[in-house]
Amino acid sequence: MVTVTSQRLGRMLGPLPGHGPLYSELAERLRLLAVDGRLPDGVRLPAERELAAALGMSRTTVAGAYALLRELGCLKSVRGSGSYVVLPDRPAGAAPDEAGVLDLTKAAMPAASPVKDCIRRAADALGPELGRSGYEVIGLPRLRVAVADHYTARGVPTDPDQIMVTTGVQHGIALVARTLLSPGDRAAVEQPTYPHAMDTLQAARARLVALPVTPAGWDLEAAAAAFRATSPALAYTMPDFHNPTGASLDPAGRERLARLAERHRTVLVADETTALLDISRGPLPPLAAFAPGSVTLGGLAKLAWGGLRVGWIRAPRAMVARLAQARTSLDLGTPVLEQLVAAELLECQDVLVAERRHRLGEGLAALAGALSEHFPDWTWTAPQGGMSVWADCTPLSSSQLVVAARARGVALTAGPRFGMDGAFEHRLRLPFTASPQELRQAVAALRDAASDAYAGPSRPPLVAV
Repeated sequence: MVTVTSQRLGRMLGPLPGHGPLYSELAERLRLLAVDGRLPDGVRLPAERELAAALGMSRTTVAGAYALLRELGCLKSVRGSGSYVVLPDRPAGAAPDEAGVLDLTKAAMPAASPVKDCIRRAADALGPELGRSGYEVIGLPRLRVAVADHYTARGVPTDPDQIMVTTGVQHGIALVARTLLSPGDRAAVEQPTYPHAMDTLQAARARLVALPVTPAGWDLEAAAAAFRATSPALAYTMPDFHNPTGASLDPAGRERLARLAERHRTVLVADETTALLDISRGPLPPLAAFAPGSVTLGGLAKLAWGGLRVGWIRAPRAMVARLAQARTSLDLGTPVLEQLVAAELLECQDVLVAERRHRLGEGLAALAGALSEHFPDWTWTAPQGGMSVWADCTPLSSSQLVVAARARGVALTAGPRFGMDGAFEHRLRLPFTASPQELRQAVAALRDAASDAYAGPSRPPLVAV
C-alpha cells in the first residue's frame, strides 16, 4: 500500500491561490496533483487531522476538501482503512493519442525514415541467431562493438567489454540505481530533471539532493556545496540538451563536475538520451572523457524511434560485471531482433542525426514564433538542441493551465512533474517535436486555455528547494 506523508504532500501542494473557500482550493489543488500524475491512482492520503496539522489548517477545512473530492469522484474513503486517490474522469474531448488531441506529454517523434529498412535488414540477419540460445545478458557482440565504436569516434576510446545492452535507457537507470544505491543513500539529481529518473531513484529509497539547472546552465557553486554537505553515492545528470531546460554543460563545467565527483567518491551517471539531437551547438566531448569511472546511458529512442526499446550502458569493466550480476534477478537480456535493428541504425547514424536536426529546427522555429505571438510576456530561452522549451509562464499556474489545455485538445505536462515536491509551478515544458502546423495550433489552444487558468500573483513555496 502506497501512502504519501503529510509533510511531502504539503510540499507538493505549495501555496493556495486565496481566491475562494479554502476547502475548495485545497480540493482543487489535490485534484490537479492527481490529474498531473504526481499523486498516483490508489495512493493513500494522510488522515484529515494529520494533514490539517501539517498545513496549519483546521480539520474542518481538510474534511471539507476530502468531501468535495469524494463528490467529484476523485477520492474513495474506506472506513478503518483511509482515503485513496481515484483518477478523475477524463476532461471533455478525447484522451491523449486519440483523434483530435495532440499529445505533447511525450517529447518524442515518429520513427525516422531509415527505421523500416533497418528492421528489414535485421530480419534478414536473424537466421544465424536462431541457432543460438537467444540469451545475451550483456548484449549481442555485434551491437556492443557498434556502441563501443560510437564512443571511440566521439573521442572516448571504448572496448566492447565496457558495454552492456539494455531494454531502453529507463531500464538502464533502474539497473544502475538497483546496483549502486542502498536505502538511505544520497543521490544527487538536477532540478528540474527527467521525471522518471527521479521516480527510479526514489523507488530505490534514495534521499535526493538537488543540483540546480536553468536554461542558462548549471549552478556549479551550489553543486559543490551540495557535494560537500552530502557526499552523494550517485549523481544523475543530463549534460547534453538537458530535459527539460535544453541547456548543455560546457567542457569546463564537465571537468569541474567530474573532479567534484572524484573528490567525494560519487559515481557520475550521464544520461545521453538527447546527446545527438543537436540543432546549432556542435559536438562536445562526452562526460566520460573527464570522468573515466563514470557510467554513461544511451539509446536510440529519441534519435530513431521510441518503439525500439534498446539502450546501453558504458562503464568500467568491473562495473559492467556488477551490473550483469544484478540484472539476472530482473531479466536475462534484451530481445535479439531489436538489438540487430539497433546495430543497423548505428551504421546510418549520420543520416538519423541530419534528419532529426532538420525536423527539430523547424519545430523550434514554429514554436518560437507562436509563443512570441500569443504569449509575448512569457520568458524562455531557445535551446541549441534537444526537444523542448522550458517556459516561464508566470503568473499562471502550469498545473491549472495543463488541465484547461487538455479540454481544448492539447495534452501537456506541468512544471512540478520535473521538480521535487511541488517546485516549478510557474514553469511549463513545451516540446517542439510535433509538426510546425500542430505546434502553432497547440499554442493557439493554449492561449484560449490560459483564460481559465489561475492568474494570481506568484507566491513563494511552503518549502524552498
